[in-house]
Amino acid sequence: MRKYGWKGFKDLILRNPVVVDQDPHLDSGDENAERGNWSNKRDYILSMIGYAVGLGNIWRFPYLAYKNGGGAFLIPYFTMLVVTGIPLFFLESAFGQFCSQGPINVWRAVPILQGVGIGMVMVTLIVSIYYNVIIAYSLYYMFASMQFPLPWSSCPNQTDTNCSDTPIVYCNVSGVLTDNWTQQNNTCNSSDIITKAVQSPSEYYWDNVALQRSSDLGETGPVVWHLALCLLLSSILVAAALIRGIKSSGKVVYFTATFPYAVILILLIRGVTLEGAKDGIEFYIGTQSNLTKLTEAQVWKDAATQTFYSLSIGWGGLMTLASYNNFHNNVFKDSFVVTLTNAGTSVFAGFAIFSILGHMAHIYKIPVEEVVKEGFGLAFIAYPGALSKLPISPLWSILFFFMLLTVGLDSQFAGIEVLTTCLLDAFPKAFKSKRALLTITACSVLYLLGLPCVTRAGIYWVTLIDQFVASWVLLFLVLLEIVGISYVYGGNRFIKDIEMMVGKKSFGFWLWWRACWFFISPCIILVILGWSVVTFAPPTYGNVEYPSWGLALGWCMVVFVLIWIPAVAVYKLIKANGNPWKRLKSLCSPSEGWHPYLDIHRGERYSKERCFRKKSEKNHPEQRCNVLWRNVQKA
Repeated sequence: MRKYGWKGFKDLILRNPVVVDQDPHLDSGDENAERGNWSNKRDYILSMIGYAVGLGNIWRFPYLAYKNGGGAFLIPYFTMLVVTGIPLFFLESAFGQFCSQGPINVWRAVPILQGVGIGMVMVTLIVSIYYNVIIAYSLYYMFASMQFPLPWSSCPNQTDTNCSDTPIVYCNVSGVLTDNWTQQNNTCNSSDIITKAVQSPSEYYWDNVALQRSSDLGETGPVVWHLALCLLLSSILVAAALIRGIKSSGKVVYFTATFPYAVILILLIRGVTLEGAKDGIEFYIGTQSNLTKLTEAQVWKDAATQTFYSLSIGWGGLMTLASYNNFHNNVFKDSFVVTLTNAGTSVFAGFAIFSILGHMAHIYKIPVEEVVKEGFGLAFIAYPGALSKLPISPLWSILFFFMLLTVGLDSQFAGIEVLTTCLLDAFPKAFKSKRALLTITACSVLYLLGLPCVTRAGIYWVTLIDQFVASWVLLFLVLLEIVGISYVYGGNRFIKDIEMMVGKKSFGFWLWWRACWFFISPCIILVILGWSVVTFAPPTYGNVEYPSWGLALGWCMVVFVLIWIPAVAVYKLIKANGNPWKRLKSLCSPSEGWHPYLDIHRGERYSKERCFRKKSEKNHPEQRCNVLWRNVQKA
């Protein structure tokens, strides 16, 4: 102040508002006071682990391991983790941390591909709708578990022939079906035995009580009130945790990200003490591992897909959470910690799941493979049915569904944060002081959009979203992402950006990452994407097929996600100046807004040197840049 005088100080503020506004010592004490940072490193790591470790680790990985050779499946799984999972996780995290922006604004690096970022946000928006519904399912089952006996431990109506603890077997005796032929001392040839398919008590409860499921997508029916209330509670919990953004959610994850491990450990200890648990574990990853499965391409495709989705790559959440890091945070080390923790959680959870499923197979005297299911069938039918057979069954059931609740909430936190961060980055002046209102509004909108998913046809909508949006669409977005960064923006330039954050590394260090980013990962994604498209089959829920108009809606959701890519590219080409070649070239080069958020981190590459090379200023661009640079140095 004394040095410049009031007039000079005022001019300095007007020319360089960022210098004053972003003083690390102002306001909250964050390095980036304007945008905010994580309170500490633990908040970030736990939030990333909570986001990456999702329901897929609990209800999909164990099934895939069983289906694809048991323990042998770990070989392709960890191979794909190394060549695709860790490299892409590292790439997305570094991309967001470097410029401290969400998944839309980071594409200032390659403006013509900004539609990719919008597509990621649209995926997160749509998936957050049905993820909120899954949390509501978990809440309902947790509350329903607070009674003894569990309501799905037996058929509610003993006269209902569609529900039974064991399959109903008939004997065709002289053309007459007899279900008590053993009691009449009649012998029955194997060719005369007819087994009637019936629902287990847990499956009957899921369909007829929890969901009140209709016959198909077209039979919507009324809103199921208990699910609507649970959906409302889910939205309130998410809004309360995110009311102050990462400052509040970073504290909530201390519980939600760690508690699932405690529950898995408890269930594992209980499970391995049960009779038949050994058979379940052997089917999962034990002596019955089938190494010959490694020769099947489908196994490697499943391993790559599971690695991809379980790490939440391509959803925009990794960039968003990393964007709140300090600039010099060691994002390389963090990527290893989170990805290996995620993989270990998948393997660990499988032991707890299969030990109890093995016990269930022992009780029913059936092979383990007839008990094993994936997705909703595992989480809300097979596993609850197994828990109902244990002593003190309400305790184990409450723990299990509370675990599903916390796992789901962590992923939902990041999904909402993606939406709010993009709006804050796009309109900082309008929303900066209204973060709480923005969060509440986002959660309210998601609640209203989720109401069709809690009607009697709700499960069909949830499955439709899962099959069309959370599928190969993500592969397409990530393929464009890695091509855009590695080939258009430039992998070597991106490596220099990372070195600005984590320090210089040797050529040998970057050799592996170059190989993955330039060749290995794109090729694997391209193969999986092509395979997924070629082998695509219309989704079904059980034996219920979707009507043609329902499938059309599914494809409309796909178009809604992907249409932003060409639309934004065409719009930017029209708005750019020059001939078509110059327009394309300029949009494939970083814009003026691409740089580290704080000026003190921009160095020579993104301040003085860059300013000299910009020719966008009409009058004496170099002179103006020199003035700006001197003012920044003095400040």
